[in-house]
This record gives sequence, C-alpha cells and structure tokens, in this order.
Amino acid sequence: MIEATYQILVNNLWVLLAGLLVFTMTVSVGLLEVGELGASFAYSLYKTLYFTGAALVVMAAVGFNTAFAPTWHGLIGNPFYAPGLFLGGFTSSAGNPVTDTWWSMGPAYTGTGLAVGTYFLFETAFAAVTLALVGVVFLRKVKSSVIAVYTIVYFAIIWNLPAAWIWNPSGWLAKMGMVDFAGGLVVHGAAGAAGLGVLVQIWREERARGLSRSAAVSLNVRPAWFTLAILLLWVGWFGFNPGSVLQFNDEAIVVVLTTFLAASGAMLSVLAATAAVTRKAPSLVDAGNGVLMGLIVITPLAGFVSPGSALLLGLLAGPVFVAAEIWCSRLSWFTDPVGLVPGHLVGGLFGVAMIAFFAQTQFAGPAGAAGLPNGLLFGGGLPAVHQFGIELFGIVVVMATVFALSFLTVAALAKLFGGITPAPGPEPAGAPTDL
Repeated sequence: MIEATYQILVNNLWVLLAGLLVFTMTVSVGLLEVGELGASFAYSLYKTLYFTGAALVVMAAVGFNTAFAPTWHGLIGNPFYAPGLFLGGFTSSAGNPVTDTWWSMGPAYTGTGLAVGTYFLFETAFAAVTLALVGVVFLRKVKSSVIAVYTIVYFAIIWNLPAAWIWNPSGWLAKMGMVDFAGGLVVHGAAGAAGLGVLVQIWREERARGLSRSAAVSLNVRPAWFTLAILLLWVGWFGFNPGSVLQFNDEAIVVVLTTFLAASGAMLSVLAATAAVTRKAPSLVDAGNGVLMGLIVITPLAGFVSPGSALLLGLLAGPVFVAAEIWCSRLSWFTDPVGLVPGHLVGGLFGVAMIAFFAQTQFAGPAGAAGLPNGLLFGGGLPAVHQFGIELFGIVVVMATVFALSFLTVAALAKLFGGITPAPGPEPAGAPTDL
C-alpha cells in the first residue's frame, strides 16, 4: 500500500514537471518565429503569452471537461462532470476536487493515479502549444482582436474534439482502437488543419483585394534566437513525449531515447536530402527544421517503438520534409515560412500512419496501449493492416472536422470584424493595439 502511494506521488511529480516543460514550448514557438522571420519581439512573444494565459482560463472554465470528462456518446466531454466548471470553483463539497484522482487515471483505465490538477496542467499545456503552432500562420496578417476571439473558441471546442475522440478513453475513435501517443494528429495534424482553415480565409480576403498571390512573408534569420528556440523546443519535448506515458516507469526512459534519436536522425537526413536536392551546402534553418521534423514524426508513436525504430523513422523523416517543403513552396495562395504545413501537418500525419508499421507490443503496453498490435514490420499481419485502416480513418475525420470548425470560426469573425486581415497592408510589427 505504501509502495503504491509512493508511486502515485512520483507519477504526479513527473507529469507536473513534464507539463511545465511543455508550457515553455508555447513561448518557444514565439521565439522560433522571431528567429526565422527577424520579427519584432513584442508581437510574437505577446501572442504566445496570450495563448498561454487564455489556455489556462478557458480550459479551467470548460475546455478541460469538454476534452477529458466522460463523453456524451463518445463525441464531447460532459462540461458539468465533477469537479465541474472552473475546476470546482469555490467549493470542496466533492472532497478535494483538485487533488482527487481524475476518473480516467484510476485503476479502471490508466491506473497512474494522476490528480485532477496534475492532469489539467499537463493537457492544458498541450492545448496551448497547439494553438501556438496554428498561430504561426497569423504572422502579421490577422487582426489581434480576431486572434483574441478565435483563441477562446479554439480552447472551448476546436482543440477539444480530437482530444475527446482519441485521448479520452470514452471517445468514439479511442473505442474503435485508434491511438496517438503524444499528438501526431491531436496536436500537429490538427494544428495544420486549423491553420489551413485560417489560411483559406486570409487568401479569400487577399484575393478580394486584387492580389494574384498571397503577400509573401520572407525569412530573415536571426541565428542566435533561432538556435535558442530550437534548443528550448527540443528540451520541451522531453516533457511532451516522455510525460505522455503519464507515469514514471521504464517506458518513460525508453521514450526519452526514441524522442532524441528520432530528432537527431531527422536532422542528419534533412541536411543530406537538402544537399542532394539543391546541390548547395545546408543551412542553420535546415538543421533546425530537421530536428523539429524528427520530433514531430516520432510524437504519435514514441511510446510504441524501439530506439532502433525511432532512429529509422528519423532518417525517413528528412526526405519527407524536404519533399513537402518543395511542394508547398510551389503554392501561391498562402505564406507559411515557419513551416506549419510541411512540418507539423505532413510530419504529424506521416508519424500517425507509421504506427501500423513500427509498433511493438512490448513497448506499447507499458505506455498505456496494451491492445495495440505489432506493426507490419514486426509480424503484425492482418491486425496491423486493420490498425492502419483505423489510423487513416481517424486522420480523415479529424482533419475534416478541425478544418471545417476553424474555417467557419474565422469566416464568422470576418463578418463580425469586417474581415480578419487589416487593410490595406499587414499589421505593423510591435505590440498590438486593438486587443
């Protein structure tokens, strides 16, 4: 009994620390924008700080429950489930609503014993960094008043549906057998889908002003800030993936290795692929993009694979990123210099699809996915083929849903605010004045 209590305390401490590392990633995305675009510190960092604070408030008010409370028919969490709105508000009538074990962390599900407060902080950090990824397409093109309202809708419903469907054990895709370890789809793929919804509305407004191609936002790399941002994101991923084991056990250590090996392998393969395609020496940006692509690709299966498989996945990620970047550069209707589409969207979906090829039950079980079959490369046979079908189906449903919700939100805000983009030119760099 004492040993079990000690393990629960260790689990809570581990996941709290992991959540704090994930929180640093939101502002690190702002630093990445500064490092790549040479933009004013004020706007980029203000934006990510706003996302962080808004995530805590909106998720505490309602978003945590709509994502992670027992769901209504597998679709959306019950917002009134204990402790209820605002994490129980001012009452302690249900015992201690913040330190009690969250329902899905109990023996009937994960058995990790995580408290409501611990799990809330961890998942809210994921919600915040996901919107920060969406926010890289805002650049200087979207009114900050629109961003403010979009943020509230995002944390109340847009981010929450994929989480409720896949990460919530009562979600309909979870019951179907879909897995996504730390967010290849729930975070990266869904961020890409939401970003595309915003980009479509931006393009509609730019085209209405007579532009034949989207107004370009050019790279203006600040090497020191770019490298710092990559380093902080890499360290933050120590919480992002290993923390997603939701307990401190041997598998958490394995996930540290799979995460870091995939990132390193992808960096080398992006450098090699870039040199082979361009016939030029790779740059600092290429190296940083390689690290990020490896981290993104390994995210949905970091707890399901061996370190050897992670290294191989990292090596495969490089050519995938370079090909996606070349393809995206040919499109004229959006500007995406920070790489939401070729990196997060393509990398996240590629990683989810690879679950059915590289998963091994000996790793998946301790990571909380005991029912996941071996992948096709490890003798999984028909169960692995079935798993591949489930993952692809989930990708299609989540991408379509998030894109539609994001586009409808910004289209409605365009009606409310007279467009989401300021006219005639981009919003000035520096601290926004209309929020």
